[in-house]
Amino acid sequence: QVQLVESGGGLVQPGGSLRLSCVVSGSIHSINTMGWYRRGPGQERELAATITNTGSTNYADSVRGRFTISRDNTKRMAYLQMNNLKTEDTAVYYCNADIRRTDLTRNNYWGQGTQVTVSS
Repeated sequence: QVQLVESGGGLVQPGGSLRLSCVVSGSIHSINTMGWYRRGPGQERELAATITNTGSTNYADSVRGRFTISRDNTKRMAYLQMNNLKTEDTAVYYCNADIRRTDLTRNNYWGQGTQVTVSS
């Protein structure tokens, strides 16, 4: 019933930029914290950035200063602006959201992921 769909991934050269988008749909009462996570080749999934419903952000040290997370509560979307990309940013990026459904049940939900490849 609840779905998260990411978009915006692709191939980019080192130093380039990409913007990822995540749209949430379903029978939703409210969305609390949203986040972007990533899994690089041969790596475990790790947190990249999170944003609360009130706009407080948190970033992994590896992306701080280069990535910016934002959200549009009316559109039920989250974004990840990625600048000055490095080869080590290559990963599948996943959107995550802490959601309370209209029946008031609360769960974390994940998108299917979008591939970001940084290569020269």
